[in-house]
Amino acid sequence: MKLIDRRVRSLAKIMLAACSLAAIAVASSAQAQKRQVAIAIHGGAGVIERAKLSAEREAAIRKDLEAAVRAGYTELTAGKSSIEAVTAAVVLLENSPYFNAGKGAVFTHDGIHELDAAIMDGARRRAGAIAGVRRIKNPIVLAKGVMEQSNHVMLAGSGAESFAKSIGISLVQPGYFRTTERWEQLQQAKRLEKLQPRAELPNRSYFGTVGAVALDEAGNLAAATSTGGMTNKRWGRIGDAPVIGAGTFADLNCAVSATGHGEFFIRSVVAHDICAKSNYLKQTVAEAANTVINQELKTLGGEGGVITIDRTGKIAMPFNSLGMYRASIDVDGKVSVEIF
Repeated sequence: MKLIDRRVRSLAKIMLAACSLAAIAVASSAQAQKRQVAIAIHGGAGVIERAKLSAEREAAIRKDLEAAVRAGYTELTAGKSSIEAVTAAVVLLENSPYFNAGKGAVFTHDGIHELDAAIMDGARRRAGAIAGVRRIKNPIVLAKGVMEQSNHVMLAGSGAESFAKSIGISLVQPGYFRTTERWEQLQQAKRLEKLQPRAELPNRSYFGTVGAVALDEAGNLAAATSTGGMTNKRWGRIGDAPVIGAGTFADLNCAVSATGHGEFFIRSVVAHDICAKSNYLKQTVAEAANTVINQELKTLGGEGGVITIDRTGKIAMPFNSLGMYRASIDVDGKVSVEIF
Protein backbone atom coordinates (compact mmCIF):
# COMPACT_ATOMS: atom_id res chain seq x y z
CA MET A 1 0.00 0.00 0.00
CA LYS A 2 2.85 2.39 0.90
CA LEU A 3 4.47 1.61 -2.46
CA ILE A 4 1.24 2.53 -4.25
CA ASP A 5 0.99 5.78 -2.26
CA ARG A 6 4.53 6.73 -3.17
CA ARG A 7 3.83 6.04 -6.85
CA VAL A 8 0.63 8.11 -6.72
CA ARG A 9 2.49 11.02 -5.09
CA SER A 10 5.27 10.79 -7.70
CA LEU A 11 2.75 10.73 -10.50
CA ALA A 12 0.99 13.75 -8.98
CA LYS A 13 4.27 15.66 -8.83
CA ILE A 14 5.02 14.83 -12.45
CA MET A 15 1.56 15.96 -13.53
CA LEU A 16 1.90 19.17 -11.47
CA ALA A 17 5.25 19.90 -13.08
CA ALA A 18 3.83 19.23 -16.54
CA CYS A 19 0.92 21.59 -15.85
CA SER A 20 3.32 24.26 -14.65
CA LEU A 21 5.41 23.94 -17.79
CA ALA A 22 2.29 24.10 -19.93
CA ALA A 23 1.11 27.21 -18.10
CA ILE A 24 4.51 28.83 -18.60
CA ALA A 25 4.38 27.94 -22.30
CA VAL A 26 0.90 29.41 -22.66
CA ALA A 27 1.93 32.58 -20.81
CA SER A 28 5.05 32.90 -22.93
CA SER A 29 3.03 32.39 -26.08
CA ALA A 30 0.52 35.01 -25.00
CA GLN A 31 3.31 37.41 -24.12
CA ALA A 32 4.95 36.84 -27.49
CA GLN A 33 1.62 37.43 -29.20
CA LYS A 34 1.20 40.74 -27.37
CA ARG A 35 4.49 41.90 -28.80
CA GLN A 36 3.26 41.46 -32.38
CA VAL A 37 2.25 45.07 -32.89
CA ALA A 38 3.55 47.54 -35.46
CA ILE A 39 2.81 50.97 -36.86
CA ALA A 40 3.84 53.19 -39.75
CA ILE A 41 3.08 56.85 -40.42
CA HIS A 42 3.65 59.37 -43.19
CA GLY A 43 3.73 63.14 -43.30
CA GLY A 44 3.32 63.60 -47.04
CA ALA A 45 5.08 62.77 -50.30
CA GLY A 46 5.85 64.99 -53.26
CA VAL A 47 6.49 67.95 -50.98
CA ILE A 48 10.21 67.69 -50.37
CA GLU A 49 13.22 69.23 -52.07
CA ARG A 50 16.49 68.21 -50.43
CA ALA A 51 18.29 71.44 -51.35
CA LYS A 52 15.61 73.56 -49.66
CA LEU A 53 15.36 71.53 -46.46
CA SER A 54 17.58 73.15 -43.83
CA ALA A 55 19.25 71.04 -41.16
CA GLU A 56 17.20 72.81 -38.47
CA ARG A 57 13.89 72.17 -40.23
CA GLU A 58 14.79 68.56 -40.99
CA ALA A 59 15.59 67.94 -37.33
CA ALA A 60 12.25 69.46 -36.27
CA ILE A 61 10.32 67.36 -38.78
CA ARG A 62 12.10 64.18 -37.73
CA LYS A 63 11.33 64.97 -34.10
CA ASP A 64 7.61 65.36 -34.82
CA LEU A 65 7.51 62.20 -36.95
CA GLU A 66 9.14 60.18 -34.19
CA ALA A 67 6.84 61.65 -31.55
CA ALA A 68 3.79 60.71 -33.62
CA VAL A 69 4.85 57.16 -34.36
CA ARG A 70 5.77 56.61 -30.71
CA ALA A 71 2.38 57.96 -29.61
CA GLY A 72 0.64 55.37 -31.75
CA TYR A 73 3.00 52.61 -30.62
CA THR A 74 2.36 53.45 -26.97
CA GLU A 75 -1.35 52.85 -27.54
CA LEU A 76 -0.60 49.48 -29.11
CA THR A 77 1.73 48.29 -26.34
CA ALA A 78 -0.86 49.34 -23.78
CA GLY A 79 -3.30 46.90 -25.38
CA LYS A 80 -5.34 49.52 -27.23
CA SER A 81 -6.80 48.90 -30.68
CA SER A 82 -5.23 49.77 -34.00
CA ILE A 83 -7.98 52.41 -34.40
CA GLU A 84 -6.84 54.15 -31.23
CA ALA A 85 -3.22 53.91 -32.35
CA VAL A 86 -3.67 55.48 -35.78
CA THR A 87 -5.87 58.21 -34.27
CA ALA A 88 -3.24 59.10 -31.67
CA ALA A 89 -0.48 59.24 -34.28
CA VAL A 90 -2.45 61.36 -36.75
CA VAL A 91 -3.57 63.82 -34.05
CA LEU A 92 0.07 64.66 -33.32
CA LEU A 93 0.77 65.13 -37.03
CA GLU A 94 -2.28 67.39 -37.34
CA ASN A 95 -0.99 69.45 -34.43
CA SER A 96 2.40 70.02 -36.06
CA PRO A 97 2.81 73.06 -38.36
CA TYR A 98 5.20 71.11 -40.61
CA PHE A 99 2.61 68.92 -42.30
CA ASN A 100 -0.34 69.65 -44.58
CA ALA A 101 -3.07 68.68 -42.12
CA GLY A 102 -4.64 70.45 -39.17
CA LYS A 103 -2.39 73.28 -37.96
CA GLY A 104 -0.14 73.18 -41.04
CA ALA A 105 -2.91 72.92 -43.64
CA VAL A 106 -2.53 74.75 -46.95
CA PHE A 107 -4.80 77.57 -48.14
CA THR A 108 -7.45 77.33 -50.84
CA HIS A 109 -7.67 79.88 -53.67
CA ASP A 110 -10.04 81.93 -51.52
CA GLY A 111 -7.58 82.05 -48.62
CA ILE A 112 -9.40 79.63 -46.31
CA HIS A 113 -8.78 76.09 -45.07
CA GLU A 114 -10.85 73.07 -46.11
CA LEU A 115 -9.82 69.88 -44.30
CA ASP A 116 -10.48 66.23 -45.13
CA ALA A 117 -9.88 63.01 -43.19
CA ALA A 118 -10.81 59.33 -43.09
CA ILE A 119 -10.33 56.31 -40.87
CA MET A 120 -11.07 52.61 -41.44
CA ASP A 121 -11.30 49.57 -39.17
CA GLY A 122 -10.13 46.56 -41.20
CA ALA A 123 -11.56 43.91 -38.89
CA ARG A 124 -15.15 45.11 -39.17
CA ARG A 125 -14.96 47.12 -42.41
CA ARG A 126 -16.22 50.19 -40.58
CA ALA A 127 -15.18 53.57 -41.93
CA GLY A 128 -15.70 57.25 -41.25
CA ALA A 129 -14.75 60.30 -43.31
CA ILE A 130 -15.23 64.06 -43.35
CA ALA A 131 -14.57 66.55 -46.14
CA GLY A 132 -14.35 70.31 -46.54
CA VAL A 133 -14.53 71.21 -42.85
CA ARG A 134 -13.13 74.58 -41.78
CA ARG A 135 -13.21 74.66 -37.99
CA ILE A 136 -12.26 71.17 -36.78
CA LYS A 137 -8.92 71.22 -34.95
CA ASN A 138 -8.32 67.48 -35.42
CA PRO A 139 -10.27 66.20 -38.43
CA ILE A 140 -9.24 62.59 -37.76
CA VAL A 141 -11.10 62.69 -34.43
CA LEU A 142 -14.27 63.78 -36.22
CA ALA A 143 -13.82 61.06 -38.88
CA LYS A 144 -13.57 58.54 -36.06
CA GLY A 145 -16.72 60.02 -34.57
CA VAL A 146 -18.56 59.57 -37.87
CA MET A 147 -17.51 55.92 -37.93
CA GLU A 148 -18.43 55.17 -34.33
CA GLN A 149 -21.37 57.47 -33.61
CA SER A 150 -23.32 57.83 -36.85
CA ASN A 151 -24.99 55.64 -39.44
CA HIS A 152 -22.97 57.22 -42.24
CA VAL A 153 -19.52 56.96 -43.77
CA MET A 154 -18.84 60.50 -45.05
CA LEU A 155 -20.06 63.90 -43.91
CA ALA A 156 -19.07 67.21 -45.50
CA GLY A 157 -18.82 70.90 -44.79
CA SER A 158 -21.19 72.61 -42.37
CA GLY A 159 -23.13 69.40 -41.87
CA ALA A 160 -20.02 67.64 -40.62
CA GLU A 161 -19.34 70.54 -38.26
CA SER A 162 -22.90 70.39 -36.92
CA PHE A 163 -22.43 66.68 -36.27
CA ALA A 164 -19.15 67.47 -34.50
CA LYS A 165 -20.95 69.77 -32.06
CA SER A 166 -23.63 67.14 -31.50
CA ILE A 167 -21.05 64.63 -30.25
CA GLY A 168 -19.11 67.09 -28.14
CA ILE A 169 -16.29 68.09 -30.48
CA SER A 170 -15.71 71.82 -30.14
CA LEU A 171 -14.89 74.08 -33.07
CA VAL A 172 -11.88 76.37 -33.36
CA GLN A 173 -11.54 79.74 -35.04
CA PRO A 174 -10.34 79.51 -38.68
CA GLY A 175 -7.25 81.52 -37.78
CA TYR A 176 -5.94 78.56 -35.76
CA PHE A 177 -4.77 76.84 -38.96
CA ARG A 178 -2.90 79.80 -40.44
CA THR A 179 0.87 79.69 -40.83
CA THR A 180 3.01 82.26 -42.61
CA GLU A 181 4.68 79.60 -44.72
CA ARG A 182 1.39 78.28 -46.12
CA TRP A 183 0.14 81.80 -46.84
CA GLU A 184 3.30 82.55 -48.82
CA GLN A 185 2.87 79.29 -50.74
CA LEU A 186 -0.60 80.40 -51.78
CA GLN A 187 0.72 83.72 -53.08
CA GLN A 188 3.42 81.94 -55.06
CA ALA A 189 0.87 79.50 -56.49
CA LYS A 190 -1.31 82.39 -57.65
CA ARG A 191 1.66 84.05 -59.34
CA LEU A 192 2.46 80.80 -61.17
CA GLU A 193 -1.19 80.40 -62.12
CA LYS A 194 -1.11 83.74 -63.92
CA LEU A 195 1.92 82.63 -65.92
CA GLN A 196 0.48 79.20 -66.76
CA PRO A 197 -3.28 79.24 -66.09
CA ARG A 198 -4.02 75.95 -67.83
CA ALA A 199 -1.31 73.90 -66.15
CA GLU A 200 -2.59 70.36 -65.54
CA LEU A 201 -0.44 69.58 -62.52
CA PRO A 202 0.23 71.68 -59.43
CA ASN A 203 3.74 72.43 -58.31
CA ARG A 204 4.86 69.41 -56.26
CA SER A 205 5.55 71.72 -53.32
CA TYR A 206 1.89 72.33 -52.74
CA PHE A 207 0.24 69.08 -51.85
CA GLY A 208 0.67 66.51 -49.09
CA THR A 209 -1.12 64.49 -46.46
CA VAL A 210 -0.52 62.71 -43.15
CA GLY A 211 -1.55 59.20 -42.27
CA ALA A 212 -1.00 56.07 -40.23
CA VAL A 213 -1.51 52.31 -40.47
CA ALA A 214 -1.25 49.89 -37.56
CA LEU A 215 -1.52 46.28 -36.39
CA ASP A 216 -2.72 45.69 -32.82
CA GLU A 217 -2.13 42.73 -30.52
CA ALA A 218 -5.49 41.22 -31.50
CA GLY A 219 -4.29 41.05 -35.10
CA ASN A 220 -6.56 43.82 -36.34
CA LEU A 221 -5.52 46.46 -38.87
CA ALA A 222 -6.53 50.10 -39.28
CA ALA A 223 -5.70 53.03 -41.53
CA ALA A 224 -6.16 56.79 -41.11
CA THR A 225 -5.45 59.77 -43.36
CA SER A 226 -5.82 63.53 -42.92
CA THR A 227 -5.07 66.46 -45.22
CA GLY A 228 -5.46 70.13 -45.92
CA GLY A 229 -5.77 69.31 -49.61
CA MET A 230 -4.00 71.20 -52.36
CA THR A 231 -2.73 74.77 -52.26
CA ASN A 232 -4.88 77.10 -54.36
CA LYS A 233 -7.66 74.53 -54.78
CA ARG A 234 -11.09 75.83 -55.84
CA TRP A 235 -14.77 74.98 -55.93
CA GLY A 236 -14.75 72.70 -52.91
CA ARG A 237 -12.25 70.29 -54.45
CA ILE A 238 -11.91 67.00 -52.52
CA GLY A 239 -8.87 64.76 -52.90
CA ASP A 240 -8.29 61.10 -52.24
CA ALA A 241 -7.65 61.21 -48.47
CA PRO A 242 -11.31 60.92 -47.34
CA VAL A 243 -12.33 58.62 -50.19
CA ILE A 244 -12.47 55.06 -48.87
CA GLY A 245 -10.55 52.83 -51.26
CA ALA A 246 -8.61 55.67 -52.86
CA GLY A 247 -6.52 57.29 -50.12
CA THR A 248 -7.56 55.16 -47.15
CA PHE A 249 -8.42 51.47 -46.86
CA ALA A 250 -8.13 48.53 -44.46
CA ASP A 251 -9.36 44.95 -44.38
CA LEU A 252 -8.38 41.79 -42.50
CA ASN A 253 -5.09 41.41 -44.36
CA CYS A 254 -3.95 44.88 -45.41
CA ALA A 255 -4.08 48.56 -44.42
CA VAL A 256 -3.06 51.51 -46.61
CA SER A 257 -2.80 55.29 -46.25
CA ALA A 258 -1.82 57.28 -49.34
CA THR A 259 -0.31 60.67 -50.06
CA GLY A 260 0.26 62.56 -53.28
CA HIS A 261 -1.72 64.05 -56.16
CA GLY A 262 -5.18 62.90 -55.14
CA GLU A 263 -6.87 62.94 -58.55
CA PHE A 264 -4.62 60.12 -59.72
CA PHE A 265 -5.14 58.11 -56.54
CA ILE A 266 -8.92 58.42 -56.91
CA ARG A 267 -8.92 57.33 -60.56
CA SER A 268 -6.77 54.30 -59.75
CA VAL A 269 -8.50 53.48 -56.43
CA VAL A 270 -4.97 53.04 -55.14
CA ALA A 271 -5.49 51.94 -51.53
CA HIS A 272 -8.05 49.28 -52.38
CA ASP A 273 -6.12 48.13 -55.44
CA ILE A 274 -3.07 47.39 -53.32
CA CYS A 275 -5.10 45.26 -50.91
CA ALA A 276 -6.97 43.57 -53.76
CA LYS A 277 -3.72 42.57 -55.46
CA SER A 278 -2.51 41.12 -52.19
CA ASN A 279 -5.78 39.29 -51.47
CA TYR A 280 -6.57 37.95 -54.93
CA LEU A 281 -3.20 37.66 -56.68
CA LYS A 282 -1.48 36.45 -53.50
CA GLN A 283 1.20 39.11 -53.78
CA THR A 284 2.78 40.39 -50.61
CA VAL A 285 1.50 43.79 -49.57
CA ALA A 286 4.96 45.18 -50.31
CA GLU A 287 4.93 43.74 -53.84
CA ALA A 288 1.43 45.04 -54.50
CA ALA A 289 2.24 48.52 -53.21
CA ASN A 290 5.41 48.73 -55.28
CA THR A 291 3.56 47.65 -58.42
CA VAL A 292 0.81 50.22 -57.97
CA ILE A 293 3.02 53.16 -56.97
CA ASN A 294 6.16 52.65 -59.02
CA GLN A 295 4.63 51.09 -62.13
CA GLU A 296 0.91 51.66 -62.67
CA LEU A 297 0.50 55.07 -61.01
CA LYS A 298 3.82 56.38 -62.30
CA THR A 299 2.92 55.39 -65.86
CA LEU A 300 -0.23 57.51 -65.59
CA GLY A 301 1.74 60.49 -64.31
CA GLY A 302 0.65 60.20 -60.69
CA GLU A 303 3.12 61.29 -58.03
CA GLY A 304 3.11 60.22 -54.40
CA GLY A 305 3.41 57.21 -52.13
CA VAL A 306 1.73 54.96 -49.58
CA ILE A 307 2.38 53.34 -46.24
CA THR A 308 1.16 49.77 -45.89
CA ILE A 309 1.07 47.04 -43.28
CA ASP A 310 -0.11 43.42 -43.39
CA ARG A 311 -1.56 41.14 -40.71
CA THR A 312 1.91 39.87 -39.74
CA GLY A 313 3.16 43.41 -39.18
CA LYS A 314 5.30 43.68 -42.28
CA ILE A 315 5.59 47.33 -43.36
CA ALA A 316 6.23 48.80 -46.82
CA MET A 317 6.43 52.50 -47.70
CA PRO A 318 7.08 52.96 -51.45
CA PHE A 319 6.96 56.36 -53.17
CA ASN A 320 7.77 57.70 -56.64
CA SER A 321 8.38 61.33 -55.66
CA LEU A 322 11.50 63.12 -54.46
CA GLY A 323 10.83 61.98 -50.94
CA MET A 324 8.21 61.06 -48.36
CA TYR A 325 8.16 61.98 -44.69
CA ARG A 326 7.73 58.64 -42.93
CA ALA A 327 8.39 56.69 -39.75
CA SER A 328 7.68 53.23 -38.40
CA ILE A 329 8.09 50.89 -35.46
CA ASP A 330 8.13 47.25 -36.52
CA VAL A 331 7.18 44.06 -34.66
CA ASP A 332 10.66 43.94 -33.13
CA GLY A 333 10.32 47.46 -31.77
CA LYS A 334 12.81 48.95 -34.24
CA VAL A 335 12.20 52.66 -34.86
CA SER A 336 12.81 54.16 -38.30
CA VAL A 337 12.42 57.81 -39.36
CA GLU A 338 13.13 58.66 -43.01
CA ILE A 339 12.58 61.47 -45.50
CA PHE A 340 14.42 60.74 -48.76
